[in-house]
Amino acid sequence: MSDLHPLEQFFEIEFNDKKLLHTALSHSSYANENNCESNERLEYVGDAVVDLLVGEYLYKTLSSQEGVLTKKRANIVCEKSLSYFASLFHLEDYLYLGKGEEKTGGREKDAVKSDAFEAFVGAIYIDQGIESCKKVIEKVVIPNIEHVYEDTIDYKSILQEHVQSFKSFLKYEVVGESGQPHNKTFKVRVIMDEDIVLGEGMGSSHIHAEQEAAKNALEKLAV
Repeated sequence: MSDLHPLEQFFEIEFNDKKLLHTALSHSSYANENNCESNERLEYVGDAVVDLLVGEYLYKTLSSQEGVLTKKRANIVCEKSLSYFASLFHLEDYLYLGKGEEKTGGREKDAVKSDAFEAFVGAIYIDQGIESCKKVIEKVVIPNIEHVYEDTIDYKSILQEHVQSFKSFLKYEVVGESGQPHNKTFKVRVIMDEDIVLGEGMGSSHIHAEQEAAKNALEKLAV
């Protein structure tokens, strides 16, 4: 069993049942290979808990009507958004994956990360109750809600289309990283035609940093 203490430490939570946390991080591919329970049942619980806590937050902070609140909540708890929240504390680094899933890049798949996020919250709920679940929502979801709305814009695709119009190509390079293993920040540079630096960006994951670099490049190009 991997050292999961940094994950608990990040949220100031200590599981009473460590096996429950292990199960929350066990993808079905790993469970099948190791004859153990997967995180699917905990995901089912976590899905309901995340919906409830995000819905409560929106109700208390917005005066919008039901339809608007429902759409906002759907945006916040969608697969892509939950995957992003999971990346903020590098949940993917703690996942137990089967050999095939590992080889096909399962740790970076939105579906895998979002399911694990829900299972993680579900495990906390079963182990400690709703108040401890709020620690996760308050630390990684609520402070980043506005980014989730902005993140629906795919800056990398827009930049790619722009440079293709004059037959150039792009590449993204990680040029630095900082922070603790469970809370890293990456610095990425987007380069055109091998040697033209268009922009730089920083983020809690490679993907986030690349999007920021592309956004910065588009602003410089006035696109």
